[in-house]
Amino acid sequence: MADAHQKNHDYHIIAPSPWPFIGSVGAFVLALGGIAYMRYLNAGELHLFGINLVTPWLFVMGIAIVLYCMYGWWSDTIKEGKEGHHTRVVSIHLRYGMIMFIASEVMFFAAWFWAFFDASLFPNDAEQVARAAYTGGTWPPQGIEVLDPLHLPLYNTIILLLSGTTLTWAHHAMLVKDRSGMIAGLALTVALGVLFSFVQAYEYAYAPFGFKDSIYGATFFMATGFHGFHVFIGTVFLAVCLFRAIRGDFDGKNHFGFEAAAWYWHFVDVVWLFLFFTMYVWGSWGGVIHH
Repeated sequence: MADAHQKNHDYHIIAPSPWPFIGSVGAFVLALGGIAYMRYLNAGELHLFGINLVTPWLFVMGIAIVLYCMYGWWSDTIKEGKEGHHTRVVSIHLRYGMIMFIASEVMFFAAWFWAFFDASLFPNDAEQVARAAYTGGTWPPQGIEVLDPLHLPLYNTIILLLSGTTLTWAHHAMLVKDRSGMIAGLALTVALGVLFSFVQAYEYAYAPFGFKDSIYGATFFMATGFHGFHVFIGTVFLAVCLFRAIRGDFDGKNHFGFEAAAWYWHFVDVVWLFLFFTMYVWGSWGGVIHH
């Protein structure tokens, strides 16, 4: 008689896991702490069950729980792959999941581009009286000095394009079983990602306009700032892949983690190209360049 528990399909039925519950608790604590701290900061106190929510520590606690959940859950996923549970069908579904995640990120950035184009294409809209008053009916708004797109923004564009090249080199090296080439390519990509973040931080520190100065600053910092956050996440993603590559986790067949990181990083590159040509080049056209 055949074993009743014998696996006769390509799907992976996971064992009971605590991570969805822990992740939900962490997300709730993170949201509760962040919203209460920002909303009632000036009030001083907001008590719930005897706990003062107006404190950054509740927010920090939520972040810690979420990070712990991410580490534990992804560690289990890596372990499942090593144990052979990531069959061809499971791998396809993992890739579908990553594709849908990137698609949701595209929609996220579409919102910020929408806000920018709405303000820049219609700065003198008759229905937007306050906008016309603040912008002077022109774009860039009157009194705003803009960044030189051919200075630090162009430098950062070259950095990201080069990082996409080094990542492609690392990906190809992995497929041809060149482990040293894969490690070198990943190390260069991580270094270029860190360099991009430092350059953007320097640009923000000396920007001639602020977040709350005008709709120009608000749309600029929201779009480029969230992109910078995605660069940070992508850099951490690739740094983890670098550590795993040094440990020998990837081969020609089992490398979904590396592939997902590469897809994410190339997505970040493409978004930056749109940001550079719209917000830095076209969006500052005719404005006063800050030197």
